[in-house]
This record gives sequence, C-alpha cells and structure tokens, in this order.
Amino acid sequence: MLTENVCLSGKTVLVTGVAGFIGAALAERLLESVEEIGIIGVDNMNDYYDVSLKEYRLEALKRHGSFTFVKGSIADKALMEAIFKEYNPSVVVNLAAQAGVRYSITDPDVYIESNLLGFYNILQACRNHPVEHLVYASSSSVYGANEKIPYSTDDKADKPVSLYAATKKSNELMAHCYSKLYNIPTTGLRFFTVYGPAGRPDMAYFSFADKLRSGNTIQIFNYGNCKRDFTYVDDIVTGVVNVMMRAPEKKNGEDGLPIPPYRLYNIGNNRPENLLDFVTILQEELIRAGVLPEDYDFEAHKQLVPMQAGDVPVTYADISQLEEDFGFKPNTDLRDGLRRFAEWYKEFYNA
Repeated sequence: MLTENVCLSGKTVLVTGVAGFIGAALAERLLESVEEIGIIGVDNMNDYYDVSLKEYRLEALKRHGSFTFVKGSIADKALMEAIFKEYNPSVVVNLAAQAGVRYSITDPDVYIESNLLGFYNILQACRNHPVEHLVYASSSSVYGANEKIPYSTDDKADKPVSLYAATKKSNELMAHCYSKLYNIPTTGLRFFTVYGPAGRPDMAYFSFADKLRSGNTIQIFNYGNCKRDFTYVDDIVTGVVNVMMRAPEKKNGEDGLPIPPYRLYNIGNNRPENLLDFVTILQEELIRAGVLPEDYDFEAHKQLVPMQAGDVPVTYADISQLEEDFGFKPNTDLRDGLRRFAEWYKEFYNA
C-alpha cells in the first residue's frame, strides 16, 4: 500500500467541473472532512443538461466559508493562469470535461475545446505554478472495442469508438508527456458508469426515471444484452480522495532524467450488471420511493432496440492495482445505490 505523501489539511485545492456530479460530491466531502482546507471551484455552468441541477449542487457548497467559486471555462487560458497565480493551489483535481458518448457524435467541437484545449491549459498552469499532485478524470470509454475483460490499465487502449473516448485517451497521453518533461506528479482515473443522487440527467438511470415518471417508453440498447460496471458516486469520491493524498514520487533514472511521476487507475465496482436487471431494480426502487405507482406497467414502457453508435456491450473494471496501492475497493450494492437515488429524486422533484 502506498504511503500518504500529500497532506490536504490547510491546503488549497482546485476542483474544476465543481458544479458537476462528481466535482460537487468531491468538494462536499473535502470541505466536510479535511481541516482548514480551501476549495477553489471552477465551472462554466454550460447547458448540456439542466443548469438548475448544477445550481442546486453549488448552493450546498456555498454554505461552506472556505469554498470559492469561479465561473469560467478551463479552455480560457488567461483565466486559468490568473486562478493559479492568485490562489496557488497545492493539489488540482480536473473533472471539467464535456461528457457523453453520443453527444460527441452530434456536437464534436465542444469536446475538442473543453477536453483537449482545456486540459492543455491545466497542464500548462501546473507547469508554470508547480503543484504537489494533479489528479484528472479519464473514462472507461478509452477501452473502446477491447474484447478482453475485465479491463486492465495494462491493456492496450488505442481503438476508441467515440470522439469522447479519444479525447480522454489523449488526456492520459498529454499527462504522461508533462510528467516526463516537467516532473509533474499526475494520476489519471478511469471512471466506470458513475451513478447516484444529484447525478447527470443524461445518464441512463436518471433519464429512465424521467421517462417512466412521464409515462414515456424507455429504450434499452443492444436488446438488453449490455452489462455495465455501475459505480456509486460515494465510492468514486472515496477513491479520488485516497488518490489525492498519494502522489507518484519524483525519481530520476540512470540517465539522470526524471522517470515520469505518472499513474493510471480504474475505479469501478468490479461487478458488471445486466442492463435489464438494472432497470428492473430501478423500477422497483422508484415504486418504493413513491415516484411511480405500485401498479405501474413496466413492460408496456420499455422497448428493446439495437446498439447505438459509440456504445460498447460490456464494461468491467479490473481494480486490483487500486486495491493494492490504496487498500480500497468500491462496495456499494446496486440496489442500495439506486434506492438512495430514488429517494433523492422523489424529494428533489417532489415526484
């Protein structure tokens, strides 16, 4: 197990994408659990999905006196330089990105701007204003058409099937380059299908809840023959915090040049669930929470359809390295996680 070498107490941490699902949950955890921490949160508050949900997350964070919010885009190089210069963060967690596999097919420009140019600006700022650790979000999407399961970070990931996946793989390559050239400790995290309360409305579980509540039909892709490694948001946050406190060590090789202080991990539940089973549990928990009536005719509101472009049939995380280095393994049961989501959904929408 790796030794903690980054103390978060009394430090300033920059969290980009702070109004997003994972960003807000991470900032909340840090503000509640780390003494005298200061969080600088950046988000452009775009309308990819309902902005009121982002505002809801932000309101919870603004209750903390040690939280500072900056509205803006990481693609704005001058803004990022100004933030680093003014606040001098010790640790950076880059969660800002244009998300969504299918949206990258219809509107690719925003992915290039945020995921490539934006991440470049983060790397440049970390170069000009050295940090103890840069942690950044990658994605299980980088595995693309990989047929070997479970997915391991040792596997080749050079055949993406969406532009979104290609940008995330590019982030890993860019981080490795900057770790090598400028000795910046970086850790990339490949997240696997994150879900939970106050999540992203474009994710399947959330959009299914919306459609079922409205009496619309939900489409289940690949005729239900998909499996996903659903990972509860609290487990993701615990993993990120563990990683933040253990930066790759700076070492020189025999040639006197830095060995890249670079690591890469999967964070997944290590237990893929069949999509049909998943939606059955979701329906049951929505009924339990009172979002749907007890006599809801689920069969009449589901449609089995072919696979969509950019999707893959299975995601399954090998997290052995995560367990070995941090002694941590996501362990939230799917039903427990969906129950918490359904209860939050009922309260938030007064469903």
